[in-house]
Amino acid sequence: MTDSPEPRPRLAVSACLMGEAVRYDGGHKRNAFVAEVLGTHFDLVPVCPEAAIGLGTPREPIRLVKQAGAIRAVGVRHAERDVTAELDRYGAAMASELDGISGYVLKSGSPSCGMARVKVYEGEGAPSREGVGVYARAIMERHPLLPVEEEGRLNDSGLRASFLTRVAVYNRWQHLCTHALTPARLIAFHTAHKFLLLAGNESAYRRLGRLVAGAGSADLDALKPQYIHEVMTALKRPPGRGQHANVLHHLSGWLRRHLDAGDRQELARLIEDYRRGLTPRAVPLALLKHHLRRHPESYLAGQHYLLESLVIGEE
Repeated sequence: MTDSPEPRPRLAVSACLMGEAVRYDGGHKRNAFVAEVLGTHFDLVPVCPEAAIGLGTPREPIRLVKQAGAIRAVGVRHAERDVTAELDRYGAAMASELDGISGYVLKSGSPSCGMARVKVYEGEGAPSREGVGVYARAIMERHPLLPVEEEGRLNDSGLRASFLTRVAVYNRWQHLCTHALTPARLIAFHTAHKFLLLAGNESAYRRLGRLVAGAGSADLDALKPQYIHEVMTALKRPPGRGQHANVLHHLSGWLRRHLDAGDRQELARLIEDYRRGLTPRAVPLALLKHHLRRHPESYLAGQHYLLESLVIGEE
């Protein structure tokens, strides 16, 4: 599909999750999954916006406060210390500097890095959970398609698998775009991701099929942003068991002529067991891959739905 091997994906990570002592109290929030597991699969780029704008360690903590309808990042003890503009400017600068990253893992609850549900204080009442970290907002607004997650949400196997799948797809797209995009390259990219897209969103899968079918006569510069926006949006919501089971049945259909009645029934039973929550998806997938080794199908050999590792994804 491309002229050189895909690069190892780069993930930006809140530095405290890597064990760096950059928090307001001089400590860290080292996350073993991020630091040890993700660190073996990705090149991690630690970033701490609060330290980067010169707040120092240790330092007075900041929080989000609603003032005159606007949300500001201010000191907990000295509310006149407003660092909203500094965090936003640093986010804008890093959005450009980190243009080559394929995903971001942010520290949950942080007034600078929180992706969602950050505490926002107003008056004397209890804080709401409507906030987004100032730095995180700046990054996400400038890179709306970038896969972003918080460390706590990665404990959920479905969210984790979805995030890592999106990182892998986005990395391959970034690599594809380092070459001159041709209709053939776009079609090859799309073909290799068809079953991932079918699992993610069947309606988007069909729209993307029509989009790619017209690539030969289309303005590819105009088509590129439309295509990848559809792809990343389709993959954002983690597929349910029913969606995965549908894809597994599609995959088994390609092998049908190679299998005897007993093998077909066994595969169908395992897919149904998965759909009903009786077994993990790895079980029918393993049997599918076993049959594919015995009866190779060139169309399926390059499908990323089968190639993506479940080691750090879905349980």
